[in-house]
Amino acid sequence: MLAAMLALLGGCSAVRFAYDRAPVLVYWWLDGYVDFDDAQKPRVRAAIAGWFAWHRRSQLVDYADLLARAETEALADTTPERACQWWHELQRRVDAATDALAGPAAELVVTLTPAQIDHIERRYARYNDDFRDDFLQQDAAERREATEKRTFERAQMLYGRLDDGQRTVVRQLLAESPFDPEAWFAERRYRQQEALQAMRRLVADHASRDEAEAALRVYFAHMKESPREAYRAYQTELTRYNCAFTARLHNRTTAAQRQAAVRKLKGWESDLRALAAATP
Repeated sequence: MLAAMLALLGGCSAVRFAYDRAPVLVYWWLDGYVDFDDAQKPRVRAAIAGWFAWHRRSQLVDYADLLARAETEALADTTPERACQWWHELQRRVDAATDALAGPAAELVVTLTPAQIDHIERRYARYNDDFRDDFLQQDAAERREATEKRTFERAQMLYGRLDDGQRTVVRQLLAESPFDPEAWFAERRYRQQEALQAMRRLVADHASRDEAEAALRVYFAHMKESPREAYRAYQTELTRYNCAFTARLHNRTTAAQRQAAVRKLKGWESDLRALAAATP
């Protein structure tokens, strides 16, 4: 949970520098997966620009308000229950962004060719190789050290440097974690296959935009909550643990670290308000 929260907030770092460039970066990232043809390229760029215009216009002030609320709470202790409330706040905003994406994405999906879907499948395979390198190290000590390093970096992005005692607490908490990268990897591969099968079916059936959008909404729902009962139970357990982890780590931070967190949150808030005010 802490990792997810800080990863989302970390995306706000240097927002005023990065946000205006994000449509171009997203386009190139998508093109790396799909390999757009000349007819698709302007449509994809326009769809991305439209989504970012909606996002800037309707979401950024809300994000800034959320950060302002976080600033008021960062100086005090918290509870696992409150950490979970924050997680659900973030998830609702992810849901809104995904919901706005379904229509434009459907317009692209119905233009895909079988060769492009094969290209996506090969890109998934390369991603899976990277995932194995990052999360599925064969040596248990190496895997543990990589997990600790990621966690320290994310926590320090908000609070500043952790002291030795805090690092010991993090290691103890991680030793109790139900996080299972093998299960996560298996679920991601299930979702990859679901996406590939859906795209191939839609293309073969010459599906309409509405049919493609309906299929995408099912897929997005499965990305959020697995259709597999065992993995849903794992997700629930992991979320509960992550909420407790977040609260316990925060409650071990010093007054100076909490002040540093407030300054970081305030900087992100200011960036978002400046971007929203600059909406064309």
